[in-house]
Amino acid sequence: MSRTVTAGLDGSRESLAAADWAAREALLRGATLRLVHAWGQPRRASAATLAGATVPLPDRRWSVRLLAKAEVILKRRHPGLRIVTEPLAGEPVAALVTAAQDTEVLVLGSRGLGRAAGILLGSVGQGVVARVGRPVVLVRDGAPGTSPFPGPEAPSDAAARHDVVLGLDLERPHEAVLEFAFDAASRRAAALRVVHEGSPSAHPGPDAAAGTRDGGEAEEAAERVRRRSMDLLRPWREKYPGVEVTEQAVIGHPGAHLADVSRDAALLVVGRAGRPLPVGTHIGPVTQAVLRHAVVPVAVVPHD
Repeated sequence: MSRTVTAGLDGSRESLAAADWAAREALLRGATLRLVHAWGQPRRASAATLAGATVPLPDRRWSVRLLAKAEVILKRRHPGLRIVTEPLAGEPVAALVTAAQDTEVLVLGSRGLGRAAGILLGSVGQGVVARVGRPVVLVRDGAPGTSPFPGPEAPSDAAARHDVVLGLDLERPHEAVLEFAFDAASRRAAALRVVHEGSPSAHPGPDAAAGTRDGGEAEEAAERVRRRSMDLLRPWREKYPGVEVTEQAVIGHPGAHLADVSRDAALLVVGRAGRPLPVGTHIGPVTQAVLRHAVVPVAVVPHD
């Protein structure tokens, strides 16, 4: 089976920006770009414009035209890329989750929360991110290094946005998340910035002198965090010797910190517990916070 990167289209500007990002990712991976559209979902006016539709069409026929138009534009923009298209019948969340089972990465578009920052997931995006067993990259329209089409090429500052940022949980690290982040940095010849929670006692406030911990205890706590991160990252540094790794310990709300420090990055990587939920679309407070504030593409990697 050929390696693929899959992009879900619905004709919106967000999904078109995601498809262009997915095309670049497929080239980095030496993979085929697979464009899919779940034609059980409501059609949008912008999608009809992209497909060139002037009269209502049967859903499958309209879906085929949408995908074909996107394929032509992406092949023109990325001439060395192999692209396949696949209309998907059925409910969008279930169709996309199934389509993601045999792909390396699923890429979806997301609406931005205003001009400054943030990603707004609709019901389809929430459902897919919460249930899919493969990494999902969420790309908002206007994110650095992305470009919807038809239109101009991606912004010229895309190359300057180079680093990959990883949000690492030192207490519950997971290989799938670490592997994705190191691999993404390696393919981009990029540095990897690892952001993790530090020890609050290592960052005393103004009343520290009256606190119960003295300076020595605070330093010991900070040293434990450093040793823990060094031990966790050592095998990955050895596996990816070409990746320059820097670390940053933060105190407080990790989701907001991650979004802030990743503003000049190419990609932000976070994890999501992969255990199935009987109801709802819970994706975790840190990931939710990251999506609320992020301005760059966000990779959500499921783990056990």
